[in-house]
Amino acid sequence: MISSKDNLENTYKTCYEDELRLLERRQKRDKNLTLEILENTLQCLYAADGNNWDGRGALQQTAMDAQIAAYETFITNWKSALTKTQN
Repeated sequence: MISSKDNLENTYKTCYEDELRLLERRQKRDKNLTLEILENTLQCLYAADGNNWDGRGALQQTAMDAQIAAYETFITNWKSALTKTQN
């Protein structure tokens, strides 16, 4: 039997990996995608996370946390890659 904690960990991992894959595909296909667009989206995710006045469940919160973390990772990696190519 899967515990609640294991279920939340699996949800986080799956959502995080799915979001990273989506961002990678988007970067390859959308030549108009910029860091600024992604950073603006991340700011909207932060706002949505903070606007939890009605309370979201643990599963929904875990998915949102994973989505935010994926954006943060992707943006950091993209910036790092740009820095390497400039040096």
